[in-house]
Amino acid sequence: MTDEFEPNILAFCCNWCSYAGADLAGVSRFQYPPNIRIIRVMCSGRVEPAFILEALKDGADGVLITGCHIGDCHYIDGNRNAEVRINNTIDALKYLGLDGRLRLEWVSASEGARFAEVVSEFTEEIRKLGPNPLKET
Repeated sequence: MTDEFEPNILAFCCNWCSYAGADLAGVSRFQYPPNIRIIRVMCSGRVEPAFILEALKDGADGVLITGCHIGDCHYIDGNRNAEVRINNTIDALKYLGLDGRLRLEWVSASEGARFAEVVSEFTEEIRKLGPNPLKET
């Protein structure tokens, strides 16, 4: 079953750092799985838990949030706010049986290789977890 399963992963990427890191991964032709769909947000701190829950409810197998490294946020404390909010959401997802389907990573604009590595690792983790149990068959 998991050999045939290809996960759908939604990624919220910070405009200032991680979206540029994703762009660098592309122009540098770093290989990573095509399972990811990117939504550019101005700051990782703007990603509401409702967005994550809605994505999972609508069939995403995993959600990845990427932002600027701590101390490098364009909006000063946006990534610190994101860290608190996402960690709380991760805890809440455990109670819903969706443990491991949400990940937060810091990726700068110059880290295209790191972006590709994070996407590859997360895709493999989700592949091992199998399909989202909320997804209708």
